[in-house]
Amino acid sequence: MTKPDVKPEEHKGWRHWFHRNPALNLAYRIGVGVIGGLVLIAGIIMIPYPGPGWLVVFAGLAILATEFEWAGRVLKFAKRYYDRWVVWLKRQPSWVRGLVMAGVCAIVLVTCYFLNVFALVGGWFGLEWSWLQSPIFGSR
Repeated sequence: MTKPDVKPEEHKGWRHWFHRNPALNLAYRIGVGVIGGLVLIAGIIMIPYPGPGWLVVFAGLAILATEFEWAGRVLKFAKRYYDRWVVWLKRQPSWVRGLVMAGVCAIVLVTCYFLNVFALVGGWFGLEWSWLQSPIFGSR
C-alpha cells in the first residue's frame, strides 16, 4: 500500500485540521478574510491620525497573507513604498515636511469636524456655536 502524496507540513500544527475538511477550510479562510479585512480597514482609517495607523495596516495585511497570496504581495509592496516614502521625506527641506504635516493636520481637522467632535467638546464648555455643528452628524 502506498501513502497518498501529502506535504509533510500539512500534518504539522493545528492548521492541517482545517485543510482536511473543505467546508471547514472555507469557513476558516472566510474568517481570516473578515478579521484581516476589518483590521486593514481600521488601519487605513487610522493612517492620518497620531498613533499606529501604518502598523495596523501592515498587521491586517499580515493576517490576510496567512491565507491569501495576493495579500503577501501587497504587504511587500506596501512596506517597500512606505520605507521609500519615509526616506524621501527625511531628505526633504523643512518647508516640505511642514507642508506634509499641514496636510495631515487638515485631514484630521476636517474628519473631526464631520464627526461632530468640535460641537461635542464645545458643549462640554457651554459653547453652542452653530458653526461647530457637523453637516452630517450635527443635528440635535
